[in-house]
Amino acid sequence: MKKVAFIGVGVMGRGMVRNLLQAGFHVQVYSRSKNKLADFLAETGAVWHDTIPDCVAGCDAVITMVGYPKDVEEVYFGPGGILSSAGAGTYLIDMTTTDPKLSQRIYGEASARGLHALDAPVSGGDTGAKNGTLSIMVGGEQADFDACLPLFRAMGKSILYEGPAGFGQHTKMANQIAIAGAVSGVCEALSYAEHMGLDTRKMLDSISQGAAGSWQMSNVCPKMMAEDYAPGFFLKHFIKDMTIAASQGAGELPVLRQVLSEYQELEAAGEGDLGTQALIRWYRKD
Repeated sequence: MKKVAFIGVGVMGRGMVRNLLQAGFHVQVYSRSKNKLADFLAETGAVWHDTIPDCVAGCDAVITMVGYPKDVEEVYFGPGGILSSAGAGTYLIDMTTTDPKLSQRIYGEASARGLHALDAPVSGGDTGAKNGTLSIMVGGEQADFDACLPLFRAMGKSILYEGPAGFGQHTKMANQIAIAGAVSGVCEALSYAEHMGLDTRKMLDSISQGAAGSWQMSNVCPKMMAEDYAPGFFLKHFIKDMTIAASQGAGELPVLRQVLSEYQELEAAGEGDLGTQALIRWYRKD
């Protein structure tokens, strides 16, 4: 497996494509706007194609990393989409975080066409994508997972087969639920410290190495303190993920729903393109 099509080269996709190229894969790319990728294409040597059919032609695997479920549906099922364009035997790997039901639908249609579909959402943000240390959660057939391991190993560090089609997405939903609680906990701790007049740097140094420590505290809290809201992961995309998780019928999930409501208030105020660390703005609004 050497020739890969990568569709959707955004904040995450750029790092993932770089790592595939560095691992020796031939990568050809398609995205909505070539102009936004001019510097990236010149730097990496990734091969641009103007259409999805041209991009996937002759490829061993097709990787998609787009924004929303509607985008996944468009690139797979739309006119000139992946399912109607990929050659028999091609591996189709959707690494977008999307609805598990959509992943199951793609799997069913792919199987009927002699294609191999995997849902493989990731965690780790733009830093993990850049460093090749993403956590990759994979649903589909075990044999297809095994065949695609070289691709996953070029992009990630923790790579686990979760079970049948859709199970990668369900695992990612559990991940996003846990993050919602963690990032809100960090916000509340920081908000408390600010209200009490603590030296927030000392506070962070004091609590981040003990039982309260977390990835969010160590990596995201400093950005909150510096009012650095540049997106490693877009606030609006986290809203998408939490909305999917809340729609799966898995019980009440009160923490998830509260954090989702807070993020939705920020998005309604025009802050959807900020990073997820901007949740602290909800706590500072008063």
